[in-house]
Amino acid sequence: MNRVKSSMRYIVPALGFLLPVIALAALANPSPVLSGGAVTLTEVEKLINGIARFLIVISIVIAVIFIVYGGIRWIAAGSNEEQVTKAKSIVWNGIIGALVVLAVGVILQTLAGVVTRSFFGTFRQ
Repeated sequence: MNRVKSSMRYIVPALGFLLPVIALAALANPSPVLSGGAVTLTEVEKLINGIARFLIVISIVIAVIFIVYGGIRWIAAGSNEEQVTKAKSIVWNGIIGALVVLAVGVILQTLAGVVTRSFFGTFRQ
């Protein structure tokens, strides 16, 4: 405790002198303001779709890894019922995880189609 107090004796005044310098620091040549248009709904939709597809692919890969891992454990378990039960559980959890991810993907695609009005085709009346 004494060591902390003695080190604080030096740290607090040093921060008192250095923080205003850091806070008031400015670049001599600031970068120019980027010109461009506003973000459109289409760009946001593309970004969200890209992120959703990436997460779905990663999740499916993880589910397949779990299924394969459970299958390997099932084969390696031999006649040990406890290990076979654990392996079956891993395989079923992988299958359930894959189905949940695929269902979420279908729901997201349906909602995206409804929101962007592309779900109902090009019916214009």
